[in-house]
Amino acid sequence: MADSTRPAPTPEEGLTQRIAHHRATREVLERETLPLATSVDGSTFEFEASLHGLELERGCYVMLEGDDGGRLGQVTEIASESGRVEMDAPDGATSSFTLRLARGSGLLLDRVGTAFHDAKVRLAEPEEVGAVFSRTAPDRAGLTIGELFHAPGVPAVLDSGGFNRHTFMCGQSGSGKTYSLGLLLERVLAETELPIVILDPNSDYVGLGRVRPDADPTASERYQQVHGQVSVWGGDGADHLLRLRFAELATDSQAALLGLDPVRDREEYAALADLLRHTKAGQPLITGLDQLTGSDSPGARQLGLRAANLGILEWDVWARDKPSVLAELADPTSRCTVVDLGSLGTIEEQRLVSQAILSLLWTHRHDRRPCLLVIDEAHNILAADPQGELGRLSTDRAVQIAAEGRKFGLYLLVSTQAPHKVHENVVSQCDNVVMMRMNSRADIGELTSLFSYVPPGLVAGLSSFRMGQALVGGKIFPLSGYVRMGARISEEGGADIPTDWARPRPRAGD
Repeated sequence: MADSTRPAPTPEEGLTQRIAHHRATREVLERETLPLATSVDGSTFEFEASLHGLELERGCYVMLEGDDGGRLGQVTEIASESGRVEMDAPDGATSSFTLRLARGSGLLLDRVGTAFHDAKVRLAEPEEVGAVFSRTAPDRAGLTIGELFHAPGVPAVLDSGGFNRHTFMCGQSGSGKTYSLGLLLERVLAETELPIVILDPNSDYVGLGRVRPDADPTASERYQQVHGQVSVWGGDGADHLLRLRFAELATDSQAALLGLDPVRDREEYAALADLLRHTKAGQPLITGLDQLTGSDSPGARQLGLRAANLGILEWDVWARDKPSVLAELADPTSRCTVVDLGSLGTIEEQRLVSQAILSLLWTHRHDRRPCLLVIDEAHNILAADPQGELGRLSTDRAVQIAAEGRKFGLYLLVSTQAPHKVHENVVSQCDNVVMMRMNSRADIGELTSLFSYVPPGLVAGLSSFRMGQALVGGKIFPLSGYVRMGARISEEGGADIPTDWARPRPRAGD
C-alpha cells in the first residue's frame, strides 16, 4: 500500500532514483555475466566474461569446460568492449543498458579439432597446464630455460631439435636479452652435442665455460663437463689471442679491406690477384700485409703503401707468429668457440673478423658439420643498410647462409635490440623466435608480420614485459607462450658501467 503521507519525488529526485536503479541493474548484469567460450573450428575460441574480478589476461592458460569435458586453451587477445542490451521492466517499460564486458579470443592447446558452444572458462591450474605440455614434449633433449610465466612451477622446455632452424632473438636495452641468450647457450652446451661459434661484440659470453659461485649445485655439477669444451679467442687473458692472417682471407675480403675496386683500381687489383696466385712450396708468397712494403714487386709495394695509408698495418688483429682463429674454425679443437670481438681495438677489425668467419664457414659448408652460429648485436654485422664494403660482404654472406645454410648444417641464432636494422632476408628465414620487451610500436608491428606463426595478440604484449620475460615460439617451442627466464650457471662477461655518478651529492655542512 503506497504511503500517501510521503511526498511525491521531485523531477530531479525521480531522475536520480532512475539513474541509481539503472546503474545498479547494469552492475548486476555485468557481474552475473558468465565466462563462456565458443569454438566453431575446434582450433580457436572466442569468449566473454565479466570485468568484475577478472582474472584472465593476455597469454594466460584457461580450462574450457563443456558437456564433453575440459580442454586447455590459451588467451591470445583480450579487451574491454561495450554493447547495448534491452530489458523489459516489471511495469512493462523497456530499459536499455550499455554493458561493459571482457571479450577476447584464444587458441586450443588440447583436444584440438572439436567445436563446442558455451564452455565455462576458468584459469587453468599449473598442474593442468603441465600435464598438457608433458604430453606434447618431444623425445629429443629438452632445454629447460625457466618456467611458464602464467603457470608458475611448470618448466619451460625447448625442443633442442628445433635448433636445426634459424632463430631470431630480440629485446631492447634492459630487457634481459644478453643474460637470457647466455642462459640459452648454456642449456645447448649442457644438454646437446651441437657445436657453437659465437660472434661476441661486447665480451658478454667470455665466461661461458666458467661456473658461477652462486649457481645451483645440481646444475653446476652437470655443467662441469662444459668447461673444457669452450675456448675464448680474444685479448690478453683469453685462451687464445684473436688473430688472423691476410692470406687466409677470401679475395673479395682482401680487396674490400684495401678499398680496391676491380674496375676502378684495375692495376692494383691485378697485382693483388697475381700475388695470391703465386706460391712457394705450397705456401703463399705473401702471408701478411707488412710484407708488401718490402717486396721487390712495384705493384706489391703500392699495395703496401695503400695498407699503410689506411692504417691497416697497425691493427692488432694480424697473426704474425700467433695461431689464427680461422685455422681453428677450419679444423675445430673446441666444441664452442667464443670470438671476443669486443677485445679488438676498432670497429673495422670487428667487421673484418666477422666477415672472414662467415665466409670461412660458408666455404666449408660441404663438410656438413652442424654448427650453431650465434651473432649478437646482429644489426652491426647483418645490417639492413650495411656500412662499407666489408659490411656489405658480411650481410650478403649472412643472407646466403640464412637461405641455404640449413641444408649444410649451418644454423643461425641472431640477436639484436634493433630488429628493424637487421636485414629482412635474414630475419624472415628464422623459424624460431625469442622476443623480450620491445616498446617501439613500429618494431612490434614488423615482428608481428614477419613471424606469422606466433599469435599476433601475444606479440602485442611485448611492451608490457618485465625484465627476464620472453615470448618464445617456433620449432623450439611449438606451443608459443610467455616464459620467465631462469638462473644462469656460467659467469657473465660484459657488465654495465657502475652508477657511482648517481650517488647523492653531499650538502653543505654535511
